[in-house]
Amino acid sequence: MPYAMIATVPGGPDVLTRRAITPPAPGPGEIMIRQTAIGLNYIDVYFRQGLYPWPQGDGLILGSEGAGVVEALGAGVTGLTLGQRVAYAVTNGAYATHRLIPAAQAVALPDDIADEVAAAVMLKGLTVHYLIHHSHAVTAGDTVLFHAAAGGVGLLAGQWLAEKGVRAIGTAGGPQKCALARAHGYDAVIDSRAEDVVGRVMDLTGGAGVAAAYDSVGADTILGSVAVLARFGTLVSFGQSSGAPEALRVSHLARASLRLTRPSLFHHSASPGWLARAAGDLFGVIRSGAVQVCIGAHWPLDQVAQAHGALEARATTGSTVLIP
Repeated sequence: MPYAMIATVPGGPDVLTRRAITPPAPGPGEIMIRQTAIGLNYIDVYFRQGLYPWPQGDGLILGSEGAGVVEALGAGVTGLTLGQRVAYAVTNGAYATHRLIPAAQAVALPDDIADEVAAAVMLKGLTVHYLIHHSHAVTAGDTVLFHAAAGGVGLLAGQWLAEKGVRAIGTAGGPQKCALARAHGYDAVIDSRAEDVVGRVMDLTGGAGVAAAYDSVGADTILGSVAVLARFGTLVSFGQSSGAPEALRVSHLARASLRLTRPSLFHHSASPGWLARAAGDLFGVIRSGAVQVCIGAHWPLDQVAQAHGALEARATTGSTVLIP
């Protein structure tokens, strides 16, 4: 029976409840897909907790990436066909067996990209794409710092950066996560639970610092990220898993004429043509073997509350995929 996992009110994982649904009919410019795999991301936690505004209505269906099969086309949709496999990264609505998405945000899946791989990488892989091509466009020979290197975004980033000839220094919590990150392209990985991250980065760079620091952790790491940037370096703040980075002030950037950016995938994907180009690049590096997708766990969709608990406890590595 078709169903969705709905957050009834902002709160902890226990607010997620199963509810029967009727597969929705697509409006103009929309498609309805039967989902086969759904990605789990920290942005889902932010929405569930109420850190981001909720739309009006009876609860919220979380989830921002997935893959499935087109089962209905709205008026005016061209370029897609019934039965076609597609994937997407669209804010909220993914924790369901069936959902609507704008046709313009659907990416046709090549035959050699499996549904669960697409669900594991659409949001995360496209995030890496804009981080290393736009937020700070890396060049061969750069040295950069990437926090949460053993997470879904971090493992993809380490490999893609290595493919570009970039020396990536990662951080991760504990020996096992550090070893996993080193196996996925990082030149060095610092145990953030046991080591002085700032001191180690400066040692590893001979005191020069890094060209960019990619920081999705937030409160716990943001000032350290600033401290290790080289002159004219770029701080890329793209998440806050440890809380909002409120200790950061504009005056901190004056230390070395630093740059700060706070990007969002959905601003990039709204740009005409960007989604197709970026997805093509992503599938290309996966197809070539330069980037291997690490799916650390599979959960049934109706056990998504437990999956949230594992994610928040930092007990996950790589990508987590939910199966309806």
